[in-house]
Amino acid sequence: MQLFVNDLTVIDFSYLCPTRGIVGESWIVDVLLDGSLNEMSMVLDFAVVKKQIKAIIDDSVDHKLLLPTKHSDLTVSASKHQEDHQYVDFKSTRGAYYLQSPSQAFAHIDAESITIEAVTAHLQKVIKAQLPENVEGLQLTLREEQIDTSYYHYTHGLKKHDGNCQRIAHGHRSKIQLFKDDVRCHQLEADWCERWRDIYIASEDDRVSFDDIQLSTNARAALEQDNTQHQYFAYQAPQGQFDIAVPNAVLDVVDCDSTVELLADFVARQLKKALPDSKIKVIGYEGVQKGAIASV
Repeated sequence: MQLFVNDLTVIDFSYLCPTRGIVGESWIVDVLLDGSLNEMSMVLDFAVVKKQIKAIIDDSVDHKLLLPTKHSDLTVSASKHQEDHQYVDFKSTRGAYYLQSPSQAFAHIDAESITIEAVTAHLQKVIKAQLPENVEGLQLTLREEQIDTSYYHYTHGLKKHDGNCQRIAHGHRSKIQLFKDDVRCHQLEADWCERWRDIYIASEDDRVSFDDIQLSTNARAALEQDNTQHQYFAYQAPQGQFDIAVPNAVLDVVDCDSTVELLADFVARQLKKALPDSKIKVIGYEGVQKGAIASV
């Protein structure tokens, strides 16, 4: 007997890529269970599927930075600054990234690269270990939202958030809809999505100096040779201390927090500067089927 739940959840996360750097991503999750019927004549109660399996997925990868632990240009080590924190040093063709975060902000994936196949295998192993004996098979489908227009991948962190959004390197794959004088403008959308292609969005308020950033000894040594190529951001949040050094070429620093509400407002304000005589409306998305609207 088989039991399925489509659109069980959406996982919003970022991952390290050797060519693209830090990439924000959003994947929809479908689940299919194989097994015999239990004493309630069910493979598994839908309430358990929707609550327990979703919770396992969220705890494993959602709002985390996924690390391909077999990649040769990745180094993960215990922090000397903070207890139960880790340093992450990573080199990509777009530049080097250096982080410190609580250990819970990272997901260690046993692979050379982060792919749907690698993350699926990781999740299936974790979930299967926590299912009842009558559930003999588990099939997960991780998939991108089908988007017919422009979209972008971004990574950020929200220091004021009391949940997992506070993690300094989690992200989303998002579309955006831009209207000029009540007419949707696909060219403006394409231009903005190119600006934010595989971007890290930082808040000016979180900027720190090189002297104040908490990174690994190797990271500091590398940055001391030429620290003009990076900018530094850090904050203390309920889960712990978060630090990141980001290459200039993959960074956009905004004058606000990077909530979807304020990012929509930021885009609207930027477009209004360029088009002062036009009415601007922005529908900004944060991952799949959620977002904010701003008009100026």
